[in-house]
Amino acid sequence: MSDKTAEDRQYFNDLVKADKVVVFMKGIPEQPMCGFSNAVVQILRMHGVDNYKYHNVLDDQHIRQGIKTYSDWPTIPQVYMNGEFVGGCDILLQMHREGDLIEKLTEVGIRSALLDKDDNEAAN
Repeated sequence: MSDKTAEDRQYFNDLVKADKVVVFMKGIPEQPMCGFSNAVVQILRMHGVDNYKYHNVLDDQHIRQGIKTYSDWPTIPQVYMNGEFVGGCDILLQMHREGDLIEKLTEVGIRSALLDKDDNEAAN
C-alpha cells in the first residue's frame, strides 16, 4: 500500500468515525441535491435523527470519489454508524421498512423517535 493510499484510508477512517451517524450525500440535509440523498435525510428525520455529521460530496471531488473507493460501494449517498458502513438509500429504506433501522440506531446509542410514537399510540 502506497503512502497516499494509507493516508487516504486514514483520512476516511477519521471522517466516518467523526459522529455516531455520518452521511455522505449530494447537497446538505436542509437542501438535498438528489432524490436518493433526500430520501436518506427524510428517513433519518422520521427516526428523530437530525444531529449527524454530513459531507456534501458535490463540494469535494476527493471525498466524492474517495468514499466510494473506501467503502467499495459505487453510489452516493452513503450512511455510516459508529464508523461502520450501513449502506445507501435502498438499504436504509429497507432497514426502515423492516424495523432494522430502529435496532441499528439503538446499537449506536440513538433512540428512534418512532419508538416514542409507538409508546404514545399504545398509551391512548
